Amino acid sequence: MTEVAFHFNAPDKLGYACRLLRKAVGAGAKAVVVGSASDMAQLDGQLWTFGPLEFIPHCHADSAPELRAASPVVLTPALSDDLPHREVLLNLGQGLAEGFESFQRVIEVVSLDDQDRAAARQRWKRYTELGYTLIRHDLQL
Repeated sequence: MTEVAFHFNAPDKLGYACRLLRKAVGAGAKAVVVGSASDMAQLDGQLWTFGPLEFIPHCHADSAPELRAASPVVLTPALSDDLPHREVLLNLGQGLAEGFESFQRVIEVVSLDDQDRAAARQRWKRYTELGYTLIRHDLQL
């Protein structure tokens, strides 16, 4: 069964996503990031400029199949069957990612924003209804 973890209270959701992706790529994991088109565009820019000596290799879901297969991180506004990686799903969206169960791990990043927190509560509830045991990480502790 897919492991689902919530990372709550991220003061900078996209910045935190960059740190998670750096850690995942450094450990040899491959990840798909799903979220709004605007968030994916912003994250794309941040992954290029995250640190002065760091670059997190990535591409978009509409990139050539060879590039998607070679990139450890794929950014997409929606999951599809033709995505090359099924190891880690980083959900930055407001809803449950359709097809999340095909991944080994799902990480839900939740900011301090009230709307984001409310949407996360709904996702938490839905995962619980589906029978998933959830892991909670409070970033403010």
